[in-house]
Amino acid sequence: MLKRVLIANRGEVALRIIRACKELGLRTLAIHSREDSAALYVKKADRAVIVGPGPIKGYLNSYQIIEIAKQFHCDAIHPGYGFLAENAAFAQACEESGITFVGPSSEAIRQMGDKITARRMMQEAGVPVSPGTEGAVDVDEAAAFATEIGYPVMLKASSGGGGRGLRAVFGEEELREAFVTASSEAQAAFGCGDMFVEKLIERPHHIEFQVLADLYGNVVHLGERDCSIQRRHQKLVEIAPSIFLDEDLRERMGRAAVAAARACAYASAGTVEFLVDKERNFYFMEMNTRLQVEHTVTEQVTGIDIVREQLKIAGGKPLSFPQEEVELRGHAIEVRINAEDPNNDFIPTPGKITAYYSPGGIGVRIDGNAYPGYTIPMFYDSMIAKMTVRGRTWEETTSRLKRCLDEFIVRGVKTTIPLYKQIVRDEFFRRGIFDTGYLEERERYLRYEEERDPTDLVRAISAAIVAHHGL
Repeated sequence: MLKRVLIANRGEVALRIIRACKELGLRTLAIHSREDSAALYVKKADRAVIVGPGPIKGYLNSYQIIEIAKQFHCDAIHPGYGFLAENAAFAQACEESGITFVGPSSEAIRQMGDKITARRMMQEAGVPVSPGTEGAVDVDEAAAFATEIGYPVMLKASSGGGGRGLRAVFGEEELREAFVTASSEAQAAFGCGDMFVEKLIERPHHIEFQVLADLYGNVVHLGERDCSIQRRHQKLVEIAPSIFLDEDLRERMGRAAVAAARACAYASAGTVEFLVDKERNFYFMEMNTRLQVEHTVTEQVTGIDIVREQLKIAGGKPLSFPQEEVELRGHAIEVRINAEDPNNDFIPTPGKITAYYSPGGIGVRIDGNAYPGYTIPMFYDSMIAKMTVRGRTWEETTSRLKRCLDEFIVRGVKTTIPLYKQIVRDEFFRRGIFDTGYLEERERYLRYEEERDPTDLVRAISAAIVAHHGL
């Protein structure tokens, strides 16, 4: 078993990993920039080391991170999500240094990171894929293929992610323009501008299956998450299990997810993502070779600690349960409380948190890194906390979410809480009727009256008193 783990990440995911390590009796070493010195995860780790230069580069310096791991006798590195989590070169450097990378092999990351390679491997494994080109194409080939299968189509960058290098197009003129911009975007972000084309599945459900696989060929899935409520391909609300799936479709998609993991000899926690059309046909989209932000909803309905299992797998332990013991109980919903202003195109709102009160009670889980007085840096992801609520029924879960959002108080920065309050009151959401077009049809939810901060009145009165007395 592992003994000491370096956490090559920050924020709430670093704190999440620290908690799992403590339960397993593992020592933890956190790395942090100077800007993160006051972060909660830095305080909770057994040791912490400052890295640089600057607020970003230290978290991305593979050589420095591995040298720190050696210096402090760490036998494993957990990359969390983001930063180096899906960097095949970093995973390979860990392997060559004799340090356990808490994640899949560098080869699996490399294969699944290339969407063209992943698509071909899924076809060979019998996993359904949508009609598309066999490999990378130029703009003329893309236009010819789109004409052949009919518009609309989706342009995809082979190495894209997070919505970058991805464009839905509805005609040839639009395709030619979008092809150039998407390819350039992918080249700038990922160093590869290769593009391919797939038939666009309109208004699908975005369904992803959590998988766990050990080093001995055992693979299980932990059911699905519905991530259909999103904006510009960025997930906002995550739900487990999906209201849209029936037991037969869940079983078939689960088998496909396991087959996908086996196809690349996967060993760790991972997520196989699918699109499901209105007729309930499903198609492979991609595989995320890391821990997902939304893993908490799966943990809440299965009772399985995914990070704990991930660490045990990395330490050479076999899976502690078979597929037959995985049971989905009740429902869970996760929302991301971000320091962003939905009223203003979701612009980040870094700053000092002047007041912070998170809800509690039965079925409520908060994963966060914030506290009163904490300053959210401008350099990183804007997440303040993830709130996951669980209930025995869908109605109970949505009612609990509404109550918790009303209780959640964050002052000093604008947040996404007002947006979620509108979503949870929506009749269609409460009836479980939504797909990836949900928020596009409800742009009014992005325009709402600002909630008044009661401390503004106190400050105004105080200022008036000071002015009146000439203090």
